[in-house]
Parts: sequence; structure tokens; C-alpha cells
Amino acid sequence: MRLGLDIGGTKIEAVVIDNAGEIVYRERCATPKQSYGDFFQAVTEMIAKARLAVNQPLSVGVGVPGAVDSEGLIKNSNILVLNQQAFAQDLEQALGMPVPVTNDANCFTLSEAMDGSGRGHSVVFGVILGTGCGGGVCIDNRLISGPNACAGEWGHNALPRYHESQDGAGVMCYCGQLNCIESFISGSGLERQYLNHTAQHVGVPQIMQRVESGDADACLLWERYCDQLARALASIVNTLDPDVIVLGGGVSNIDLLYSGLQARVAQYVFGKQCRTPIVRARHGDSSGVRGAAWLGAQQAIVESMRVK
Repeated sequence: MRLGLDIGGTKIEAVVIDNAGEIVYRERCATPKQSYGDFFQAVTEMIAKARLAVNQPLSVGVGVPGAVDSEGLIKNSNILVLNQQAFAQDLEQALGMPVPVTNDANCFTLSEAMDGSGRGHSVVFGVILGTGCGGGVCIDNRLISGPNACAGEWGHNALPRYHESQDGAGVMCYCGQLNCIESFISGSGLERQYLNHTAQHVGVPQIMQRVESGDADACLLWERYCDQLARALASIVNTLDPDVIVLGGGVSNIDLLYSGLQARVAQYVFGKQCRTPIVRARHGDSSGVRGAAWLGAQQAIVESMRVK
């Protein structure tokens, strides 16, 4: 049995999946953010509760917002009390077992590579188009992290071929860099561009309603957004050339997004061809927590081989 925890800014979700990939247990609680001690206690209590409910040995994996740096400390998390904490080491000490911890985009990618829309493909690039713009890389069902824990962090590269005349005024990302991809093609990036163009602050669902009704401003901004996404994805194809690109997050649920997207990407790919399937995630919002469970299972296999 495999226990995965998906830790978000508002909730912690725990699921247990069996050998067939079926969810046999699920529990949620609010994310304590007053102190690291309260947060850590909530996580360990969730794990203890799952163990008691399932009453079988469990591997454990955890997905968090943010990243784990080379020293094992959490960075760039929107759960502020988690930053600069040795969370994985603390969990391992408390549980007496290795507990892999990675960011939520990596968990999403692993889930879709293992038994989702990327199943059967060797190189899978996962993309989350939500409030931010996360990414992850799986090769032969193994997450690639890199010495800087930056593999897949495409959202903080500069938007390819940025020009003010076609993309609007430049924008400073929270990371301190100018014109990051995330600032344009995340859901919040689309909303920001619409606000700048129309002086109206509306959400992505309302923007898409206006696109579907033929509103000229909304259609113009949607066309711009799709071109920006195509440029960004083409940079991935030109660099990694994955076997499949899997999209998740709220924006990925827009059917219109996939209309002609592969052809758009081809315009910016070296050679002007793109055979890379660009598909919607199979497991949707559950991919993060499922990926955490698979990550823990993989770590347990590694540890068992060391013992032998």
C-alpha cells in the first residue's frame, strides 16, 4: 500500500493507493500555517490516521508547494512556516523511514507518467497551468531533479520571443526576474493580461465565457495567450523533445485550448514540425497526491534493495 500526501496552502490531502492504482483511503484537513510545529503535527497525525485505517505497512511520499534545495531545506513555498525547514529529514526521524518530498508539479508529472496520460511514454513533460506554472520531467517513470532541484521549472525562464507590441508591457515576476513564462501563461497570468487590456478584473471562467460569445477583447487576449503558450511549449520541444506533454491545472480543462495547439507549437519548433502529443491529464486534481504515493513506493523499493 502506498500513502501519498499533497500539501497545499489551504488543505492537506492524504490518499492510499493499492497495487492496481485504486484509491482505497482518502482524508483531508486544513493546513495549519501559524507555526512549523503545528504544521508538522498535522502532517504526522494524518499519516498516523492513514496507517490506523488501512492497518497495513505503508510507504510514504509527500508533495509540497515550493522546492527542496540541495541542503534538503524547503524554499519558495507559499506556506511560509515551511520555508527553510528540513521537512523531509524531520519526517524521516519522526517515522523511522525514508520519506521523499518533492514539489507538487513533480508529483503531478510522476502520476501521469505512471498510470495517467503519459503512461507508456519514456520521456514525459508535465505542465500545471494554474495559479502558477509548474513543470516536471519523468524519464522511464523516474523523476529528474538535477543538482539545483530545478528540472522542469520552465515557468521561470523568460517568455520566448517576448515583444511588447505583441505581449504587452513587461512584468516583474515574484522570483525577481523579468517576463517569466509563469507571468503570462498561468491562469493568473491570463487574468493579469486581460485586466491590463480591459481594466476589468475577471476570472478565467468569465474570460472564456466572453471568448465563446465572440467578445472582441476576450478573443484577442485568448489568441495572444495561445500564442504565448505555443512559444513556451516549443522551447521545451527544442530542448528536451519529450515523447508527450501532459497538461494539468485549471486552464488545462478548457477544451478550446487544445484546438490547433500542436500546429501552433510547430510554428516555433526547429524544423517547423511538432509530432509531440499535447494531452490533458487523466487524473486531474488527484494527480498530485497520487504522484506523491508513487514516489514513496519507488523510494521503498530502493531501500529494500539496499537492505538486500
